[in-house]
Amino acid sequence: MHQEDQQTDEHIPVLLEQTLQYLDPKEGDRYLDLTAGYGGHASAVLEKTKNPEGAVLVDRDPAAVKSLGQRFNNTGVQIIQKDFLTASQKLVEAGEQFDLILADLGVSSPHLNQASRGFSIQKDGPLDMRMDTTQELTAEKVVNTYSEAELVDILKRYGEEPKARAISKLIVRERPINSTNELATLVSRAWPGHSNVHPATRTFQALRVAVNDELNLLRESLPFWINQLLAPGGRIAIISFHSLEDRLVKQAFAEYAGDRYDAILTILTKHPVSGTDTEIVFNPRARSAKLRAAVKQT
Repeated sequence: MHQEDQQTDEHIPVLLEQTLQYLDPKEGDRYLDLTAGYGGHASAVLEKTKNPEGAVLVDRDPAAVKSLGQRFNNTGVQIIQKDFLTASQKLVEAGEQFDLILADLGVSSPHLNQASRGFSIQKDGPLDMRMDTTQELTAEKVVNTYSEAELVDILKRYGEEPKARAISKLIVRERPINSTNELATLVSRAWPGHSNVHPATRTFQALRVAVNDELNLLRESLPFWINQLLAPGGRIAIISFHSLEDRLVKQAFAEYAGDRYDAILTILTKHPVSGTDTEIVFNPRARSAKLRAAVKQT
């Protein structure tokens, strides 16, 4: 087995039982997975819907799309290689609607496990961090060409990093920075005597969000998902991994729900649902996962 295949196999879908509970898939339901990754959630949902022809799986990562193509070969599942905003716009234009919509945001285990993708603090690799490996902007370009003021803005806005100024000063002074290890070591200098969480965690998160334009894509996509792609009576579940994403989801759900005459959503999760202690042991990625779900009124 190739190393990449092993890494793919290692990917455990996060909050799987909770996702199935809130999506509550029924036979015949049409399913849209906007971040299908390596198909863990999709396989579990399709086991229950028994409607592969009514399923659309979206991912921007060519490696994930290749894996999905192999996993769902000859099943009738439609696979789209696009970012979820572009895919959503195309599905709206085509007049598509779905009974179940899932978005599992953030990076997958194979992204983190494969050093060459540049997402991991633990494994030395190039400063890449692209989910779509065909796009031009990389973390290396951001780190080595953006101004100090731009870096401060990225670290504050997307990483909520208290030491954004000190870290940005160090980056600009020490450029060029060529690897994840170099960057992680450099950021550590701004956080002497750090605790359990690696001091570069927020910096890596901020760069990843900036490189992949994650928050803007989510902000622009949510109205498409809720208003147009979710069928009446349909359910939507969104899993986020940091407070900025979760806040956008919470605000969007609140905007379309409530005791208003024009409300179209009923929120199913009063508070975001987290992973169980057992799940976190087996899948550390579940530690920061938060699930919110809603149903569209008929």
